[in-house]
Amino acid sequence: MVIAFFHPYCNAGGGGERVLWCALRALQKKYPEAVYVVYTGDVHVSGEQILEGAFRRFNIRLICPVKFVFLRKRYLVEDSRYPHFTLLGQSLGSIVLGWEALMQCVPDVYVDSMGYAFTLPLFKYVGGCRVGSYVHYPTISTDMLCVVKNQNVGFNNAAFITRNPFLSKAKLIYYYVFAFIYGLVGSCSDVVMVNSSWTLNHILSLWKAGNRTNVVYPPCDVQTFLDIPLHERKMTPGHLLVSVGQFRPEKNHPLQIRAFAKLLNKEVAKSLPSLKLVLIGGCRNKDDELRVNQLKKLSEALGVQEDVEFKINIPFDELKNYLSEATVGLHTMWNEHFGIGVVECMAAGTIILAHNSGGPKLDIVVPHEGDITGFLAESEEGYAETMAHILSMSVEKRLQIRKNARASVSRFSDQEFEVAFLSSVETLFK
Repeated sequence: MVIAFFHPYCNAGGGGERVLWCALRALQKKYPEAVYVVYTGDVHVSGEQILEGAFRRFNIRLICPVKFVFLRKRYLVEDSRYPHFTLLGQSLGSIVLGWEALMQCVPDVYVDSMGYAFTLPLFKYVGGCRVGSYVHYPTISTDMLCVVKNQNVGFNNAAFITRNPFLSKAKLIYYYVFAFIYGLVGSCSDVVMVNSSWTLNHILSLWKAGNRTNVVYPPCDVQTFLDIPLHERKMTPGHLLVSVGQFRPEKNHPLQIRAFAKLLNKEVAKSLPSLKLVLIGGCRNKDDELRVNQLKKLSEALGVQEDVEFKINIPFDELKNYLSEATVGLHTMWNEHFGIGVVECMAAGTIILAHNSGGPKLDIVVPHEGDITGFLAESEEGYAETMAHILSMSVEKRLQIRKNARASVSRFSDQEFEVAFLSSVETLFK
């Protein structure tokens, strides 16, 4: 039996990649005789380097060999290639990329683990495969429709469109048509797994496949962080504020820097020991690297460049060290589908301050046995105020919140993921 995962950016080092490697490891334990294939566009590295990267970043080693099928047309799904009609361009591009994958290897079981739903009918009806999908984030959502409908500016809705009623109406029609087609291709999936309650609500309304859709929380390496002592044991004086997340536009790193600058200007900050913001994340491509440079310029413009550090593609041990030193973990993405970085921060014992939306609001930063596990905010001022509040707390009060948070995240462990994942995909192997 050949089991294939479609994951064009499998070397990216984000939360989606952790799902891929944990899913592979779980299947290899249960079906060791199967042949495992990963379709990837990472043509500039070898299979050995990809597997070594997975171990370095996620502490995951697979127990059976994996065959990598290298795809040359990954540029067709790069968002930078489509300045307009990005969703449509990337989706059509994914069909061509999927065809390239299918021509090189026809599997028995196909799993789209990266959200390229338009490949599902291709593998199901042309390749004759049983198909499953793990959805991290719907390609389009009712929230995106609302942004356009209400003519709000967002990273996926340019200001020149919001100012023009005709363009707003045209884009809304385009989004509705795209959502309909997205629902059709998604409904081809024999098994649907989603990573959070937020994603579940959107996928149920779009794909209408409730009888074969399950919430499977992504695996977070909770256990690895539990040996970090909870008491504030710092190598350096002052407070470290840490953000963990890929340098993608939707992660909204500028909000973190602006809120941090506001915090430094507050009267309460003057009575606190030195503060430093460290942004940790992966860069997938030149666009991400350009984004980091823009963030550095923003830090300079706000006069906080001496207090802001960037750590890019760092090894797992270094990430763990930063989290062990941090007082606050920051997250600023609006409607984050889940938030593995949020869970890692909580498991490590940092006090999380996440965006008041999506997975963090619905699934993660929720009371544990009635006790507070972290904080939520939305605006620059809201983040700055809450950071000041956390840093002004007594050490004892912070310790109690850390204990609550750590106790609450065991449901997101690798072991819980393996059980839920294998149970969900079982029908693909019957």
